[in-house]
Amino acid sequence: MRRRLPVLWLAPLLGIACAAQAQAPAHDDAGQGDTPGREFLRQDLLGASLAGEFAVQAGRLDEAANWYLDAARIAGDDAGLAERATRIALLAGDDRRAADALALWRRSAPDSLPMLAAEATLSLRGKRDRVARRQLEALLRNPDPDGWRHAFTVLSSGGRDPQQAARILGQLVDRQAIPGELQAWMAFGGLAQRLDRVDLTERILDNIVARFPGEPRVALLRASQMRESGRADDARAALAPIAASAVLAPDLRLALAGEYEQLGDFVEAERILANGPQDGRSVMLRASLLARAEDKPALAALYEELKAGAAMPNPAQRLLLGQMAEYLGQFDEALEWYVSVPGGGERWQARLRGARVLHELGRTEAAYAQLRELQADGSADDDVRRNAYLLEAELHREDDAQAPELDAYNRGLAAIPDDPAVLYARALMWERRDDIPRAEADLRRILVSDPENVAALNALGYTLADRTNRYTEALELIDRARVAEPDNAAIVDSYGWVLYRLGRLNEALVELRRAFSMMKDPEVAAHIGEVLWALGRRDEARRYFDEARALDPENRSLLRALENTGA
Repeated sequence: MRRRLPVLWLAPLLGIACAAQAQAPAHDDAGQGDTPGREFLRQDLLGASLAGEFAVQAGRLDEAANWYLDAARIAGDDAGLAERATRIALLAGDDRRAADALALWRRSAPDSLPMLAAEATLSLRGKRDRVARRQLEALLRNPDPDGWRHAFTVLSSGGRDPQQAARILGQLVDRQAIPGELQAWMAFGGLAQRLDRVDLTERILDNIVARFPGEPRVALLRASQMRESGRADDARAALAPIAASAVLAPDLRLALAGEYEQLGDFVEAERILANGPQDGRSVMLRASLLARAEDKPALAALYEELKAGAAMPNPAQRLLLGQMAEYLGQFDEALEWYVSVPGGGERWQARLRGARVLHELGRTEAAYAQLRELQADGSADDDVRRNAYLLEAELHREDDAQAPELDAYNRGLAAIPDDPAVLYARALMWERRDDIPRAEADLRRILVSDPENVAALNALGYTLADRTNRYTEALELIDRARVAEPDNAAIVDSYGWVLYRLGRLNEALVELRRAFSMMKDPEVAAHIGEVLWALGRRDEARRYFDEARALDPENRSLLRALENTGA
């Protein structure tokens, strides 16, 4: 947890800390290379804490780990400082300092589940498998119901080697260490699946079937495993008994429909959702599934059914009917529904949707005029006005009108100065146009007003890594994002990519595989393929390129990777 320091101390110590950091390189535990200014900060709790925070903000995690370790030593029994020192050292890959900080954390909070999880993480990193397994078993058998969740987090993201994680998970299954709770078994079964261990997944499923006979979620997990291994027909057979149930709990109904959606059986997914109480969300999901199935008759029947049952539709129903008509391509009727939505929150959304429908009808001037009215409407809040500028820019992009797209962003920023969403969208526009300096400038403007904006840190770091040779600077930015969200899959992917650009191929592959286990994304798959290609493992690389193609054959990162490798 981040420690917040008294604001009144910030100004005087800021100058001291910055001066001290400018005078000397990062120190080590023996104090080598210390200057008088740095030595002063090492002996002052607030000074060392601030210096650590400044180092974090600069993306220098190795220095931050040093400073926070100093602060934790000075504090003696401050579990929060010891925890922060441990976590930053782990992120920096500095296992020695992580162990030193962990010793302080253990002394001040010996029964803390996060501390016990950090212990197991450090053991995994050090390849001490037996010790790590014992520590994980202790977490799994902890009377606190969150114990198993901490063990799951350690195995899923704490180590660096997926094979090691799978091996230890297999040992935990053999030793019956996983608690007798369906959610725990399901989570570890999903982990085995993400680790691409079909044998281990099957063993866990066998355990689940024996422990929880007749539980429909077991069939869902088995079907998911079969689907991901390419056995679509077997997956459908596993789902059939659940689908035949007369009544399903809402969450189970949604999960079952999701599995059919993943199998491409959109009509069956819609049938499952229709088998139970309906609300606006379920109806919209059904309409979306029927649209993806290109089943216009069924979608039209659903639309007519809703119209017939809404003699005096309320604003939410009018908005829903407009969206369904839009799905059906009945744009004139959709526009009528949107115009009929009275005041309230739905009215703003209806006006935005109406502008898009006008654009679909080819009435582009009317569409842009409606968006301009929204932008100038003093009764609209900033979110509505911002969305009107963003939608206008999006429609201009669809029209391949570059100058008007830029003008929409510029007017949005004039109306809502330094709005991060508009700046971020404009930065993406510049990146698409290969104008990296302007993309960087917009992302840095976000960081001036919000230095901890994780999305901007990650986007800027990734852009510098992907489109320039400023790899060290990119790493510092991505490290700042990692401190805030260490298990964000997009950030893990950025981290792996910058490691690749720095020539640290094996480290990069570990991080990119971890990102792909959390997020099946074509860009991540393309990155893994490119790293494998550079390592000479070309058959394996082609498999990942194929996975990326299956997800999105037009993905820009995939196309660049194929061009770079000649695959």
